[in-house]
Amino acid sequence: MFERATTIFTTPPLATLQRPSFTSAMNSLTPLSSLRVSKHLIPASSRAPNTSVQHKPVLIYHSAFPSPSSAAAIEAHLRHIGVVVPQWRFTMYDTSHYHSTTHEVLCVSHGRARLCLGGEDNPGKVEPLVEAGDVLVLPAGVAHRLLQDLDGGFQMVGSYPTGKEWDMCYGGPEEEDKSERIMALSWFEKDPIYGNNGPVLDNTC
Repeated sequence: MFERATTIFTTPPLATLQRPSFTSAMNSLTPLSSLRVSKHLIPASSRAPNTSVQHKPVLIYHSAFPSPSSAAAIEAHLRHIGVVVPQWRFTMYDTSHYHSTTHEVLCVSHGRARLCLGGEDNPGKVEPLVEAGDVLVLPAGVAHRLLQDLDGGFQMVGSYPTGKEWDMCYGGPEEEDKSERIMALSWFEKDPIYGNNGPVLDNTC
């Protein structure tokens, strides 16, 4: 049984507190006009609904943040945009799982990894290589797992829409169907990285 990644928000003494500049982080983002985005609709598998419920694609923003970008700088930027709240710094679990209570935004802060999206037994699965600076937007219901940490120390900033709590679903036979819960979730009204404009607001795939 997996436990949640340890949350990382501690408050140092005020005199030593250094706030990352969200202005500089915003200015150093890859411009939308040159951002490369991968979009994937993944069919349901025997263990996960994937994108079959809301029909929102998995989005990968390639090199959205400059590399290197510290986890602290990424978190400061996410808080400034205000769409999602950073909750942890960790790798990705190597057991396939999904969330039924929230969409998820994963910003790679260190390293490279090969992931599996959609479930190992799914002919429609996607196995992208992601690296520092990339952003993944995973709609609720999409199974995901780490296949290979390519350099060691792969780390992401995990974030969720304001007010949402994440659950862990493994698609076991004892789990109730989560489709209605996923269908009831609202989609993003702003892009979690770019704000008023951005790939998450594009209805085409």
